[in-house]
Amino acid sequence: MENSLAHIQAWKNRRRSQKKPFKKFLGSLSKRKNKDLDQKAAELNEKAFTKIDCLDCANCCTSIPPIVTRSDVRRLCKATGIKESEFKKQYLRQDEDDDWVMNTTPCPFLQEDNKCSVYEDRPKACRKYPHTDADEFRNNLDLHAGNAHYCPAVFHILEEMIKLGS
Repeated sequence: MENSLAHIQAWKNRRRSQKKPFKKFLGSLSKRKNKDLDQKAAELNEKAFTKIDCLDCANCCTSIPPIVTRSDVRRLCKATGIKESEFKKQYLRQDEDDDWVMNTTPCPFLQEDNKCSVYEDRPKACRKYPHTDADEFRNNLDLHAGNAHYCPAVFHILEEMIKLGS
């Protein structure tokens, strides 16, 4: 893997200054009927993740409590051996949209080595994050500017899209 830590540091140094340009760019994308957008995003997604190792970052796990669906809860309860009522009490809270989310950040399942102790059974929101692969990008344009602040891969994908004039 290319120097992941260098890419993460570059993101940390520049992420705040790019939020407005990214929002403007994404706003312009939502007005276009670019049929190749998801394909371009998927290619850039693949390229970004050859440069960035999530285990070097884990910022999403330390900053963003994921939404946890009913099926996520059942799967996690089975994986952890905890009863549903106890799991909810111990790990979840309802947010301002009445969604169930993890009640702490960093995620209680994040280990010291940035691996997830419930990786195979992790919530759908964690599986889909950062929503930049095939069939996900266009449907989540409203999320990408914010996610670029939390995820170096999203940041680099958006930077490349702007360079390409997507």
